[in-house]
Amino acid sequence: MTLSRKLTLEFHCHTHASKDSLTRPEDLVRAARRKGLDRLVITDHNSIAGARAAHALDPELVIVGEEIMTTKGEILAAFVLEEIPPFLTPQETIKRLKDQGAFISVSHPFDELRAGGWQENDLLEIIPFVDAIEVYNSRCMLPRFNRRAQEFAEKHGLAGTVGSDAHAAFEVGRSVILLDPFTGPNEMRNVIRGAKFQVKWSPWWFHLTSRVASIRKKFKS
Repeated sequence: MTLSRKLTLEFHCHTHASKDSLTRPEDLVRAARRKGLDRLVITDHNSIAGARAAHALDPELVIVGEEIMTTKGEILAAFVLEEIPPFLTPQETIKRLKDQGAFISVSHPFDELRAGGWQENDLLEIIPFVDAIEVYNSRCMLPRFNRRAQEFAEKHGLAGTVGSDAHAAFEVGRSVILLDPFTGPNEMRNVIRGAKFQVKWSPWWFHLTSRVASIRKKFKS
């Protein structure tokens, strides 16, 4: 019996299409190739422009995704065909993603230090309609945020995703998912529960890259 090779997947990263990143799509693609990643879900804030530009450079590597701010917290999606605008309700955001067949996760659900964190009651309302939640985010400052997400997923029988949340190219690949081969959102849903994770925390100074990016873009506007 021949065992298929696992794919190494980065599920959460950003390009300069995000307001808090200066990373060019070509630099992110180059870093992912250098680090031996097989798939790269680019999840810019409320935009798919950077992901589309990267996908044009390497369609096999790059999956178009988006990190969408809702009225309650952030949704993380892969295989996005049409950009979803921010500040819709979680239910409307999920409906629009489902209409295009996207794979749906939930960003850093218990990170109390981010605007994109969730209240547990709001999260409970949407978990029947998502494919997974992010159980480890490298940029969560406190370990208890990721620990609580993992415990919540186990309690409610949810699949998990992990991600580096890379805003600079050097961060990409710090936390990855090892998955059986898949070619689209439906196949990803089929294999996600068999995922293995390799995770690594990113220290506080990594956040300086996104802070600097935000400040530079603010003064340029």
